[in-house]
Amino acid sequence: MSSKPEKCYNPRDPTITCVDDEDEFDFECEGYTSPRARMSCGHVVTPTSLTKYCEYLLEKGESTFVCGQFDCNVEWPYEEVRKMALLTAEEKERFEKSMAVNAFKSYFDSKICPGCKYSVTRKVESNLSVRCQMCTAAKGRTYEFCWQCLREWKGPQPRMDRCDNDGCCNDALKTLSNCPYANFENVKNVTQCPSIRACPTCGLLVEHTGKQCKNITCRQCKVEFCFVCLKITTECKKAPKYDYFGLCSSGIAARQTSIPVWQRDK
Repeated sequence: MSSKPEKCYNPRDPTITCVDDEDEFDFECEGYTSPRARMSCGHVVTPTSLTKYCEYLLEKGESTFVCGQFDCNVEWPYEEVRKMALLTAEEKERFEKSMAVNAFKSYFDSKICPGCKYSVTRKVESNLSVRCQMCTAAKGRTYEFCWQCLREWKGPQPRMDRCDNDGCCNDALKTLSNCPYANFENVKNVTQCPSIRACPTCGLLVEHTGKQCKNITCRQCKVEFCFVCLKITTECKKAPKYDYFGLCSSGIAARQTSIPVWQRDK
């Protein structure tokens, strides 16, 4: 058993709204003795459940904190998370480091060059062949490596599926091809819809839990899209007799065979 004392709200703290409602983020443990408090979005937490939930988001690669309760996409400011989770000095340091690393990975598409072992940023996201300027200068010839298998490039280019190295494959496309069908609990008349989709805006793989409506907000680009027809939600909603929990007028989009490239400047 952990010797750490449980975090506990002070019910006399005028900056915290304590309530008698159930903790809505107590998804791993039960029996927290702290009073419950309401976040700015209206959902109820304890400092321990909030800490665990935010740690879960950071482990998933998030750099911001979104409520995520049903139909709630409110982003909590870090200052609110820090206060409401009663973060210790050690937790603050860990959270802030993880947030910075995740933000860097999200906004700067970089990998380690297999030749010089330095970080290289890809300029053209639709081409797997990437030139390393340091290796090119050191070797006296053009040195390019595969963004996918991280080996020196073989074969023609530009290409966005694979190079000619043995075993090079697009794991994301393999996942889209082989993932099981979603088991929608609340969306009617939708069968044989893949449980994993590539976001139509940025290409990030997103999984549907099957419990909410058919729309989902991508954690990377923050664009909401329809998991069934793969249209941006604003476009899907233009259909007559639109239903959040029903089949789209255009039907179910087929399994994706390519990954959309995020055009960040558009």
